[in-house]
Amino acid sequence: MNWAVIITIILIGILGLVLEFLVVPGGIVGVISGLIIAGGVGLAYYKYGVLAGNITLIVTVIGILVGIFFLLRSRTWKKLMLNTKIESKVNEVDEAKIKVGSVGTTVSRLAPGGKASFDGEIAEVFSSQDFIDQNREIIVLKIEGSKITVKLK
Repeated sequence: MNWAVIITIILIGILGLVLEFLVVPGGIVGVISGLIIAGGVGLAYYKYGVLAGNITLIVTVIGILVGIFFLLRSRTWKKLMLNTKIESKVNEVDEAKIKVGSVGTTVSRLAPGGKASFDGEIAEVFSSQDFIDQNREIIVLKIEGSKITVKLK
């Protein structure tokens, strides 16, 4: 067994720690990864003696600490984050255009929710029945807050 095998074992353990941190929370992968790293360092002690084992241990600990330092920097997370803005909004019901009894047309299929047009005003609506196909005439049954319930006309 040479240094390449020991380094590979330690790197596999560090990769497991990264997976534990970013992908698979729960602790099991982290514990197993820690044992793999300890096994790699232990092999260095066993095969090459105390001095080589101490050097391997120190390099491994420093490598993990440097990795944690770079992971905790905000620029690292900005590269991993999804930076999209949500531009949508909850229905702001225009009382003049949409009220109980208003007639409109479905813009999309209501399954059971979808979009409908009422005098040019597009709103998210929900069917009181099953599904309603696109381009069908509907009538507003009730408005509760921002939820508009409709049925086929």
